[in-house]
Amino acid sequence: MTDSHPAMNSIRETKAWSTSGYLIFLAFLLLLALTIYRIIAFAASDPLDSEILGFVVSTGLSALALVVLSSGFYMIQPNQAAAITLFGAYRGTDRSTGLRWVWPWMGKTKISVRANNVVSEKLKINDLRGNPIEIATNVVWRVADTAQALYDVDDYKAFVEVQIEAAVRAIGSRYPYDDIEHHEVTLRTNHGEVNSELRSELNVRLGLAGITVDECGLTHLAYAPEIAGAMLRRQQAEAVIAARSKLVLGAVSMVEMALQQLSEKNVVHLDDERRAAMVSNLMVVLCGERDTQPVVNTGTLYQ
Repeated sequence: MTDSHPAMNSIRETKAWSTSGYLIFLAFLLLLALTIYRIIAFAASDPLDSEILGFVVSTGLSALALVVLSSGFYMIQPNQAAAITLFGAYRGTDRSTGLRWVWPWMGKTKISVRANNVVSEKLKINDLRGNPIEIATNVVWRVADTAQALYDVDDYKAFVEVQIEAAVRAIGSRYPYDDIEHHEVTLRTNHGEVNSELRSELNVRLGLAGITVDECGLTHLAYAPEIAGAMLRRQQAEAVIAARSKLVLGAVSMVEMALQQLSEKNVVHLDDERRAAMVSNLMVVLCGERDTQPVVNTGTLYQ
């Protein structure tokens, strides 16, 4: 089955022919001064009828030359470029700053190659686990290929905004918002990795328009309001469970070490019942949230 949509012919930027406008401006001034001088000198003289026709023709040609010279000037600011066309055909891009000149019948379309900063709106999407989240990003981009930006897409600025939204939605759905066990790459924790993948995704999408992304990063990341409270309680519960697990693990290690040292140094000999009681007391002391009150036993060990 063949594709019914023909492949688009991408236009790549090339260097256009142009010349310094200052030399042409000097030539324009000299020709203008010469033309004015000839008109004044001719008016002050008593020309013959045969000389009048020659004066009119030469003056007309001078005026035409002045119009041609004056129509070819254009100015390029720093970090600006001008795409040159001839009867609709792309002839190259001029990136030389200052006063420039080309033939007046050649079209000149100026385009900025400065860095642009775009902060996207907050988008509501579902993360990898299906939880609705709000996400926004900041993107620094610039035009790298002026020909592609002008002629491969209809409006490259609108194209950038649409592709930023599409890329943010794609990246946001690839990762979970959070992972309490830190076994996965998450949007909240792994900022560097997520931002790097977002930049790569944007460069691929915007390469069609000759746009390159210099920097990007998430500026807003949160659960959607309808589940924010529930997810906060879940995070708190998971944090408590994780803390308790570490606390119990540490307490067990300390009890084991205490019993082992008491036995090795013959400090006290405990049977299984008293050993269990000591383990219970030590676990209460180590894992309890309140301060424990010591109990002084004045009798025997079994009373």
